[in-house]
Amino acid sequence: MIDTRVPVAVGFDGYGALAVARTLGRLGVSVYLVAPEATSFSPVSSSRYWEEKVRWDFFDRSELESVGFFRELGDRLAKKHGSRPIVLTPSDWLATFLERNGDHLIDHWRFPRSTSPVVERLLHKWEMHKLAIDHDIPAPITARPTSRAEVDEFVAETGFPVVVKPADPYLPGRYSKGIARSRPELEHAIQETMSRASWNFVLQEYIPGGVENVWMCNGYFGRGDGHGVVFTGRKLRQLSSTATASLAVCASNDTVASQTYRFMTALGYRGCVGIGWRYDSRDGTYKVLDVNARVSSVFRLFAGANGLDVVRLCYRDLSGQPIGETSAQEGRKWLDERDIGAVLPSRGEDRVSVRAWAGSLRGVQELHWLARDDLGPVGAWLSRPIVRKVGGLAGRR
Repeated sequence: MIDTRVPVAVGFDGYGALAVARTLGRLGVSVYLVAPEATSFSPVSSSRYWEEKVRWDFFDRSELESVGFFRELGDRLAKKHGSRPIVLTPSDWLATFLERNGDHLIDHWRFPRSTSPVVERLLHKWEMHKLAIDHDIPAPITARPTSRAEVDEFVAETGFPVVVKPADPYLPGRYSKGIARSRPELEHAIQETMSRASWNFVLQEYIPGGVENVWMCNGYFGRGDGHGVVFTGRKLRQLSSTATASLAVCASNDTVASQTYRFMTALGYRGCVGIGWRYDSRDGTYKVLDVNARVSSVFRLFAGANGLDVVRLCYRDLSGQPIGETSAQEGRKWLDERDIGAVLPSRGEDRVSVRAWAGSLRGVQELHWLARDDLGPVGAWLSRPIVRKVGGLAGRR
């Protein structure tokens, strides 16, 4: 039995906040959404499990203003519920904000704190790569060039395709992650950021193989001794060649689990984490691609046999309760309904037939938007294309 008296606020900058509201709301926890005004009518904010929706435009306010806002909100929730609240987030920005301002917020909120600042470095693609190399974690060949000669040198070493990623996700003029399959595509990807002094991109070798080579790992590392609970799974399909999973299955992989545990414990990391790995058949290793040092948007794939997922484990730990034991549900499938796009002609080589697509859904135990006990989000999600179309027609008229 879980004591649910400690309230939780969820900083929203992505669709993973919905799953946090549902997994804690179903336990009876009071869950609050903190999000910009622009998200007022988003599918995420339509969940019945939000006790209150608090508006705050993170990117329109200074960091000092946001610190003051969070201190006041924490005090208000503590007064209402009689307990200092927990703050969780699927947002890179808010995870970094909490780390940078932890000393100013710790008396008002409960949240995981690593033994030394590491969240911002893990979310920075180049810094994360250096951390992996320093801790003997397999990683793709990666470079952060500072000249055209270094770009040419990298291409000569690895050839095409080349993966292009923004190094610092918060600098202006950054390029969204993508795959350049030729010199013209590479030039198009980097020309904007090359015009700035920062040269804010990294180049990474492309590891051959399809989506079946991509493994995911979700874990929670406790606030005390850092004891970790780690789940592994495999991507079956993804929204694009570099995007998040749209269909995934829980599957055991001892190598991925042990590398995740070794990496995070060596860093003294605390909190929820999602890590992407790719199997490289050329040398038989699993190489780290990305570390999401916050709540992963697909964490519900890894709901344990007794219902415990990483968010519920985190809640227990931060509210002073025993974490408890859990085990993965081998073969459990999770689906983002946008996966229907896999049958469209625009997907090209990634397209599947309607029959094959329907067959792949066997074993799906949870959808992202649709839940029988919480229909608001799927209704809002389905209506969004209709709203845009109607709005466009009205504008033309």
